[in-house]
Amino acid sequence: MRYFEQHGNELIWRNKGETLIISPWGENSLRVRSTLQGEVQDTRFALLEPEQAEVEIEIEDMHACIRNGKIKADVAVDDWHRLAVITFLNQKGEVLLRETAPANALMLRSRKFEPHLGGDFALTATFEGQDGEHIYGMGQYQEEILDWKGCTLELAHRNSQASVPFYLSSRGYGFLWHNPAIGSVSFGVNRTTWHAESTKQLDYWITAGDTPAGISHAYAKATGFAPEMPEYGLGFWQCKLRYWNQEQLLNVAREYKRRGLKIDVIVCDFFHWPKMGDYRFDPEFFPDPAAMVKELNEMGIELMVSVWPQISLTSENYEEMLQQGLLVRAEYGEQIGMRFVEDNMFFDATNPRARDYVWKKVKQNYFDHGIRIFWLDEAEPEYGTYDFKNYRYHMGSNLQIGNIYPQQYARLFYEGMKQEGMDKPVNLLRCAWAGSQRYGALVWSGDIMCRWEDFRRQVCAGLNMGCAGIPWWTTDIGGFHGGWTEKPEFRELLVRWFQWGCYCPVMRLHGDRQPHERIFRKDGTQVLDSGYDNEVWSFGEENEPILVKYMQRREALRPYVRGLMQEAHEKGTPLMRAMFYEFPEDPACALLKDQYMFGGRYLVAPVMQPGARSRSVYLPEGRWQDVDTGAVYDGGQTVTVDAPIERMPVFERM
Repeated sequence: MRYFEQHGNELIWRNKGETLIISPWGENSLRVRSTLQGEVQDTRFALLEPEQAEVEIEIEDMHACIRNGKIKADVAVDDWHRLAVITFLNQKGEVLLRETAPANALMLRSRKFEPHLGGDFALTATFEGQDGEHIYGMGQYQEEILDWKGCTLELAHRNSQASVPFYLSSRGYGFLWHNPAIGSVSFGVNRTTWHAESTKQLDYWITAGDTPAGISHAYAKATGFAPEMPEYGLGFWQCKLRYWNQEQLLNVAREYKRRGLKIDVIVCDFFHWPKMGDYRFDPEFFPDPAAMVKELNEMGIELMVSVWPQISLTSENYEEMLQQGLLVRAEYGEQIGMRFVEDNMFFDATNPRARDYVWKKVKQNYFDHGIRIFWLDEAEPEYGTYDFKNYRYHMGSNLQIGNIYPQQYARLFYEGMKQEGMDKPVNLLRCAWAGSQRYGALVWSGDIMCRWEDFRRQVCAGLNMGCAGIPWWTTDIGGFHGGWTEKPEFRELLVRWFQWGCYCPVMRLHGDRQPHERIFRKDGTQVLDSGYDNEVWSFGEENEPILVKYMQRREALRPYVRGLMQEAHEKGTPLMRAMFYEFPEDPACALLKDQYMFGGRYLVAPVMQPGARSRSVYLPEGRWQDVDTGAVYDGGQTVTVDAPIERMPVFERM
């Protein structure tokens, strides 16, 4: 009986209605696809056209293998159930990853398709657990966890949660779950289990590499490199919820200029529009956007404008978008995706016609006024109840393809800006999926609380986003919710967060500061509130010099940050690098989650406990110099260093 066949450079196995294809997909990499009762599809949710690779394929009756450089897939058909089980090995013959075996009478299936009657399948894929393995990446989850081994993660987006299903393994491989379906993954001790609620086929990509940096490079080649970062991405960004009129925003920029403090970007946040989905400035509060942009540009500042994917039912664009089928569709009940200020529904970013419609509005009302950077908020999108079963897109049901939404949202603006001649589009998004990086997605960590525990979680989130192939990342310095500008306890948190922000890919001050200011139209109608002051001089005379010091340090780091951004563009290397990433051979670095490398030169140790005025830092082998005190330390040891409120421990690799 013939189970295996070769078609070109692909290995194919068939039995009982299942077709399994293993294809070379870039250097040292393989793509695995499987389906029941149909033909395997070449869907490119994130993967790009691969480079040609020379492979070796060997076929026997019950066994076959395919080798592509440093990775080999060994496929064995068990004697009892006639199921194919894949083992992945590196060039040394060491096991990287292995599917679970049928286990005789247990009749386990490593690729289990469960039918939705009359529809597609729920899918579960399982792999054996590997002793001592560490798992890094997977995007952004609000957990104080760096190593996901032993954890279960939801494969779905939420406000402050970005599911990017790629991980780096300490065993020397990278793995992409190439499936945008809603689901889950469990990295158990005994087995890893991936689950998709609804899908047409199994699809994953795996690569072998000698170093984490090598694996990152292979992943970027497979899914796309981040474009070059514009110069205004290197410095300090000023923001708050919200500058509610043109003169207020300009006055803040003028004050920074008067004080001699350089800012690269200032942000006009949400509800500067008449109605959600109008995609234009409200003329009562922003009477001359072109003049506003011109004055800012003359000060060397770019204006970033918030754009939401929600279309309120009262928007001037709603009826046309509804009639043209450009909105997300609820499967049942009210056609409402979120209730915030007004009832609204999201436009369908997976629909090319919807992307074209929205870009034309954005171009006419923002881009043509000189605005060159956009804040793409609500990018998950943020459904009011996260009822994932209840929405349908142009590309399919939310259960089947919903996680691709933020990638397509980023694509809309990236392609529109490229069409208008921009070389380096970059936009701020609240979510991402695999491949988002190639559309200039700078991701921030969402509407987090102003608490120390949230601060610590963001460090882990940033490191794991970098491991997941998203090199451009940032947070709301100080947190978003619950920060009272005048309270001493919040001011301490903000100072420590600000110091850390200097060593993030993008340094951006934002938040919904308390107490609020009520805002009214000329006719007395109340509109959305504005938060309290959130500029570097807003947090007390004793703290202002500290914040200014780190603003100026960031400016001094500009050439270094520019080099890191270029490295991310060319090699896919993250700017924030977990200690294991730079020192994979040092076992002491495997689980360090409260310090990291900013590029290859600086070891950053944020102070993340209230009242702390010292902290311990592990220094790997080599020589290290404290950038503030000049003290030199030998590596290979843990040291305790002073951390008064005016400085955060940072060491330069000598």
